[in-house]
Amino acid sequence: MAQDAQAVAAPGPWRAVVSDYASDKQAFTVPWGKAMMWVFLLSDTFIFTCFLVAYMNVRMSTTVAWPVPSEVFALHIGGHTLPLLLIAIMTFTLITSSGTMAMAVNFGYRRDRVKTSLLLVATALLGASFVGMQAFEWTKLIVDEGVRPWGNPLGAAQFGSSFFMITGFHGAHVTAGVIYLLVTARRVWTGFYDRKGTYGTVEIAGLYWHFVDLVWVFIFAFFYLW
Repeated sequence: MAQDAQAVAAPGPWRAVVSDYASDKQAFTVPWGKAMMWVFLLSDTFIFTCFLVAYMNVRMSTTVAWPVPSEVFALHIGGHTLPLLLIAIMTFTLITSSGTMAMAVNFGYRRDRVKTSLLLVATALLGASFVGMQAFEWTKLIVDEGVRPWGNPLGAAQFGSSFFMITGFHGAHVTAGVIYLLVTARRVWTGFYDRKGTYGTVEIAGLYWHFVDLVWVFIFAFFYLW
């Protein structure tokens, strides 16, 4: 009765709008969790875009020589210099993890509890491997090269601040994603989502992980290859 009274009290064209909202109808068919993940990823896109645009602005405007990434991030193995080898392995690891994540979502749709959980764990392990290689990269840059966020003996001082800001922010996302995937894998394994009646959370985790992988492609292109 109260809902009908609200609809009647509303003026002309707003009567139907008030009636719909007062009847507690679902406005969109997209689950709430998935919609909020898209909102989060959109906001995160703006942040990463600001970081990369700021980096490009600094890179083009600095009057001091910018270090050559292929030389700075090269590995020396057996007397040979291998430019960007570690970065290539890191990129391949993340791309592979996108494949295992897509397979996990696929088996989640099929309600295959075992394969879904195992693929989520595999994705998390690949993500952890990426973070480990990034920690090695940071250690090498700090200890061997003497690069700091506030200084850089190799050239432009902004190189260190840009590198640690962009890769550190992305690494934090990967670390959070690894934890998220492990928690999701445990819930899948224990049958939590079977009892819930939906594996939608696996798809939401997949959205987050694919976003993290996609962002790395842009970081790889703009920071390491430029």
